[in-house]
Amino acid sequence: MIARPLPLGSLALRSALAGFALGAAALGFMSTSGAQSIAGHNSDAPVNYAANRIELQDKQNRVVLSGNVDINQGDLHLTAVRTTVAYTDAGSLKIQRIDATGGVLITRGGETARGDVAIYDFDRRIITMAGNVALRRGGDTLNGGRLVIDLASGVSSVDGRAGGSSSGLGTPGSGGGRVSGSFSVPKRSN
Repeated sequence: MIARPLPLGSLALRSALAGFALGAAALGFMSTSGAQSIAGHNSDAPVNYAANRIELQDKQNRVVLSGNVDINQGDLHLTAVRTTVAYTDAGSLKIQRIDATGGVLITRGGETARGDVAIYDFDRRIITMAGNVALRRGGDTLNGGRLVIDLASGVSSVDGRAGGSSSGLGTPGSGGGRVSGSFSVPKRSN
């Protein structure tokens, strides 16, 4: 994964993002919460799916799932209106990529991520979400234009890029979006 600079060179923005990352990491290691982060997912687990309609497009090596799509891999759960699953067929089927659209929700443990579209690249072990992205873990929130979850390294990043279509996942938005969020604060004991 290529590191990209934050769209706004503001020290406050960098500090806020670093603070969220530290807070999120601390939440992930708390033994009392029992919550697991999306980035700690076992991407080698089998993928199970269900939908109202399934269309096999054998010549294109893909399956289109539509209507209440429900995909599970281990304890990672993805729901969407429509997904396209690309695969290779060299003796046995192997998933390469899932493209999901329409109110995409990804959950694992106590963490949820929402967006307009998502791409799960199995070869690179990266999930990219774009368009109205919202990441929630416990009482902490993070909102932006694009979320990239690197399942191999455990690093997630959010930026203010505009998006909403698969072509917009890798290109900067012209609006110069921002990342926003809130952190929960521990209660003081008197």
